[in-house]
This record gives sequence, C-alpha cells and structure tokens, in this order.
Amino acid sequence: MRARTYGNLPSELDAFVGRGPELAALERLLGTARLVTVTGVGGVGKSRLALRAARAVQERSCTAPPTPAAPSPEAPRPPAVEVRFADLSEVTGAPGGGPEPVARALAEALDLTDHTTRPAPDVLAGALADRELLLLLDGFEQVVDACADLVRELLRRCPGLRVLAAGRRPLHLAGEHLLPLEPLPPAEALELLTIRASAAGRPGPGADGPADRGPALTELCARLEGIPLALELAAGRLRTLPAEQLLVRLEDRFRLLSGGVRGAPPRHRALRTTIGWSHELCGPAERLLWARLSVFAGRFDLEAAEYVCAGPDLPPEEVLDLVGELVAQSLLVREDGPAGPRYRMLDTVREYGAEWLRALGDAVRLRRRHRDWYTGLATWCELEWFSPRQAEVAALVAVELPNLRLALEYCLEEPEEAHLGQYLAGTLWFAWAGCGRLAEGRHWLDRALESAPEGTHAGSRLKALWVLGYVACLQGDQVAALAALHECREGAGPADSPVAAAYAEHRLGCLALVSDDPERAAGLLGSALERYRAAGELNSSVLMCQVELALATAFRGDLRGAVRLCEEVREVCEERGERWTRSYALYVLAHAALGRGEPAAARELLAECVRSAYLFQDLLGLVLALELLALVTVEQGDAAEAAVLQGAAEVLWRSVGLRLFGSDHFNGARLACLRRAGEALGPAGYRLRAAEGAVLRLEEVVARALRPAGRNGALLPGPRPGAPERTAPERRKPAGSPYGEPTG
Repeated sequence: MRARTYGNLPSELDAFVGRGPELAALERLLGTARLVTVTGVGGVGKSRLALRAARAVQERSCTAPPTPAAPSPEAPRPPAVEVRFADLSEVTGAPGGGPEPVARALAEALDLTDHTTRPAPDVLAGALADRELLLLLDGFEQVVDACADLVRELLRRCPGLRVLAAGRRPLHLAGEHLLPLEPLPPAEALELLTIRASAAGRPGPGADGPADRGPALTELCARLEGIPLALELAAGRLRTLPAEQLLVRLEDRFRLLSGGVRGAPPRHRALRTTIGWSHELCGPAERLLWARLSVFAGRFDLEAAEYVCAGPDLPPEEVLDLVGELVAQSLLVREDGPAGPRYRMLDTVREYGAEWLRALGDAVRLRRRHRDWYTGLATWCELEWFSPRQAEVAALVAVELPNLRLALEYCLEEPEEAHLGQYLAGTLWFAWAGCGRLAEGRHWLDRALESAPEGTHAGSRLKALWVLGYVACLQGDQVAALAALHECREGAGPADSPVAAAYAEHRLGCLALVSDDPERAAGLLGSALERYRAAGELNSSVLMCQVELALATAFRGDLRGAVRLCEEVREVCEERGERWTRSYALYVLAHAALGRGEPAAARELLAECVRSAYLFQDLLGLVLALELLALVTVEQGDAAEAAVLQGAAEVLWRSVGLRLFGSDHFNGARLACLRRAGEALGPAGYRLRAAEGAVLRLEEVVARALRPAGRNGALLPGPRPGAPERTAPERRKPAGSPYGEPTG
C-alpha cells in the first residue's frame, strides 16, 4: 500500500524567523481552498513562507491522531497526504507557448516517468486523478500563462489536488485565493538581520556585533523596508563593515537611483537598491563573474563556471576564490548533492546579473560558451556511459538537465546552430533511452530534425535520426521509427558513414523483434553486429544489439544460442563496469533459467535486473523484469504475490507505452502468469491481489520484488525434514517459449 505521507520538500538550511500571523492565515486558506497563491515583491519571502506552510501540512499528516482502538474494517481511514515541491524557475518557454515544458517539470518533481507519446499534461492528469496531493509551485513568473493553463486543467481533472503557488503575480484563475505578503515588521526584521549576521561569522574590526540592537541596525532595517532578501544581503556585509558605514553607502545608492526607477513601487526600489548596493560593494572581478554566472540555468559546478566565465579579464585560476566571495556575500548558494557540490543564484540576483551582462554586450558570447561546455559534457557522458562511471553519469545528467535544455534551446533558436542541436540531442541518447526520459528525448529530437534543412551537416542529422528511430521504437510508434531509420539508412551511403548504417540496421532489427518477426530481426541484428565490428564500434548500444539478437534467437527456439550470446555480453559488461546493458542480458538469461526449470536462479538474475533498472530509472527494463519475476513467483508457489507484482506491472506499462510492444513473444510470460495465478486464486482473488499491486509506489514495488521467495506476505510450505525438495509439475515447452504455454 502507499506510504501514509511522502514528499520532496527541500530541507530548511537556517532558522525561520517571524511570520506567525501570515503562516496561520495561509494554513487556514489551505484547509478550505484548492488554489492559494502567495504574492509579493521579489525577495519578500514568498517561497520560504509557502515551504513552511507545506511542511506543516506534511507534519500534521505524520502526526494525525490514531484511529480508535479496534476499528471496524469498514471504518474510513484519513487519506494519505502527499506534498510535492516544483521549482519552475529553470523552465523556459516561448511567450504564449503551450504547457508542455511546465508539465515536464512537474512530472519530474512528481517522479513520474512516461515513455509514451501522450502529451505531458494528459500524463500528469492521469497520474494525479486519484491522489491526495498538495503541490507547491515556485518561480513560475516567466511561464505564468502556460502554468495557469496547466493548473486550471489539473484542478478540473484531479479532485484530490490542491495547489499552493508562490510568485510575484497571481495566476488569475477562478477559485484562486490570494495571500499578499508584506515585508517583515520592524521587530522581526531586526531579529532576522541579527540572526543572519551572527551566522555569517564574527564581525571584523569596528563592525557591529550581532548582539548590537542599537539605532544603526534598526535604521538599516527601516531603509531596507523589511525585505528579507535585502536584509540577508546586508547581514553578509556586517562581518566587514559597521552598520553606520553600510547606512552611508546605502543612502548614497538610494539617492543615485531615486530618479532612475520612476513608477516602481517603493519596495521594488528598496530591493533593487539593495542588490545594486551589493553589486557596488563587490570588486570589479566579482561583479564581472556575477554577470557571467547569470547565463546558467539553475545549478552549476566550479568547472563549468571556470570554462564559461573565464577569459583574459578573468583568469580561470581566480574563479574559485571569487565564487567563495560571492557565497560569503549570500549572492551564491552552495549545495551538496549526489553529483557533487553545486552553486546557484537566487532568481532576483540572477536577473540583476543578466541585465549587466546584456549591458556589457557579452550575452551572446556567454550563451555560446555555455552551449559549448554542455555539448562537451554530453559528449564525455556518452563515452563514460560505457564504463564503471555509468551510475555517476546518470546522476550527473539528472542534475545538469536544466543547463542541457538551455543549451539545446539556444541551438534551436539560432538557425546556424541547429546542426549542433541535432548533435546534442543525438548524443544524449543514453539519457533518453537509458534513464527513463523517452518523452523528453522525443521532444528535442523532433524539434532538432525540424530545425535544420536536410543535406547540411549530415553526420549530426544521421545520428539524430537513428536515435529518434530508437526512441520511437521504444515508445511503440513504429511509423515514426521506420521513417527515421529508413532516412538514416538511405543517407548513410552518400555521407560515407558505415557507423550510421549499422545503427539504422540495428534499430530496424529491433523493430522487427518487437513486431514478432524474429527471423527478420535475427538477420538485421546479425548484419548490424558485423557492421559494428568492421567499424570498430563498441559501446552499450552495440552490446544491446547482441542482447536483442539473443532474444530473437530465443524466440526462434534456440535457448542455448541465446545464453551463449548473453554470456558474452555479460562478460564484456563486467570487464567494463557496464550495468545498464548487462541487466538486459541477465533478463534473457533469466528466461533461459526458467525454461530449464530453475526458478531460483531466474529470481536471482531478475533481482539484479530490477536493481539496475531502478538505479537508472529505466521503466522499460523494470517492467519487463517484473513481468517475468511474477511468473517466477508463481512457479515458486506464491500465486498471491505473483498477482501483486503483475498488478504493479500493469500500471507501469501505462507509463512505458504499448504493453509488451503488442508482441505475442514478449507477452508470453504475462499470459502464463495470468493463467496460473488465476487458477490458483480464482478470478476474484486474483483481482484483489492485483489491485493491491496497482496502488504501490515505485519504490515499494522494487522493495517487494527484491524480497526473497516466501517473504512477500504469504507463507510458503517448506519441505518436511528429510523430504525431497518439491519441484513444479513438468510442462511441455513448445519451441520459442520458455514458459510451458504457447507464445501466442
């Protein structure tokens, strides 16, 4: 069953100060309204307040009073409360564009992986239709129209959904309740300034200590209008300058800007003045780096900053110290994650830096350097995907996706750069096919191929074509796959690209395999392997070709031949530290083990498949392993648990695409499990246990699949002491089927 509470709220790194009445008002609104938007100027604390309110909802759910003792089975249980956070500040989209980019960002925040060709809004609506969810949306201003359209549709179709939004403007939707957030009152402003100054470090000579609540600090809070971001920036300066000197500099800045921002609300002027004042207090090199760092989307690492931002006027060896200074001044935030330390700018600070970058006339050059760095990163990741660093590459790509998307967007905005967009979208094939991002890959590949005319930069186009064919094949879109692969094969000859010809033939063989034509598949896949060897090509995709040839061999009735091919793949993968393709080889070996009447060996192999697929978020590999594991489980005598796994797999197929590709051969394990578990449990019993599996969360499905046989909630009878081990009744195994049932 689903866990009682879950979510992805970011942890609070420092103390939450004040806002008691506002928090109480927001919590009251969340108790009655389905759409609440916290509005206010930049830096006023909207995000922090919304996060605190969402956390309160989550904590109340965790500590809900227990149900009365010995409740009846029919007594209603309080619904599970899921709280999810989506940061939309990294989402880009054309003005007036559709909701697809926002929907993809929400799907990521909700841990939804969808391989199908369905529009992302439909995927979201289907996934949330029966969930009790509070969704916190932050940073939506640059995509407000698309966000509003999507929220309207989701609220209409998902009765258990509530939305809490935080932004500088409302969504302007029917039923929206607004909570305008004002700056902090004087006492709370002073408290925040004091706490943050203390956290920033010991004051320098002559500076005010954190305990000083004298007139200078009070006046500083007043001049900064009680805006939290402005106060935090000022707190970073109190370690080196006395409050009186800060006030003098701030007063000068106010006078300078008094005529420069006419018509702006006073509090907008206060924040902009504070950021501008922080900018003036920076040294020339710090200001230059600030402007150049604004080119990044979301988080970035030090190496990227050194490459993109360095130049004759900013030596790369100085970037580390300058980044440290910007962190110390609260202009950058350092975060540690699975891919190592990263830095990010607050939106308001980034916007100010971007204005300076445009004023310097350097924005286009920096966008190109950004594009070049992330194209190089994608190339490195593609090479390292076939190495012991495969899991590291998967984690790195997940973190760098906002910047990779920005690089793709830049390529596709500039006609002369479109071929680089094709190269980048094709190079990321492992992220699309191996890390559960088929739908996003399809989006970028389609756009890249439409953006550049045929006949130019043939190598980039051919790569994008075979990758598109691969992605479309896995999505079950055979028409699009055939069109792309035939164009690739026909163009490979004139372009003198034997490697492109090999990839096209390989993927055409994959299409034949999922179309129940193992004879043709074996011919194409075998020919592709010969082409790969002649060209000296060896990587995860090439080894996958041999795994697919093994499947075609098994479907033709030659299990020994299939085992030989997959043992070769397994050996190479283990030499190279490759895990993704290896898991598919183990899947075929599990088929063979089950066909030999060795369900325990098959379970062990499938457990490793499940671990790898979950590590890479490869839903296709995961659902294939679950289908076969369900059959193994019923072979081992636990029909009830087999039905649970089968029910979970049925739900996963909705996200993967056409169930088992519509293939009778791939469908054999599922049909065999349905028949045998149904016979053991009866129709009603099977439906009950399958329904239990259908509501499991992905991590719960994986945990359940990895339990040893006999520990899944059912008591399996063991052999009597001294009695021979029981085996399943022998069945006739027709050619092409390791299951004991016809493949059709």
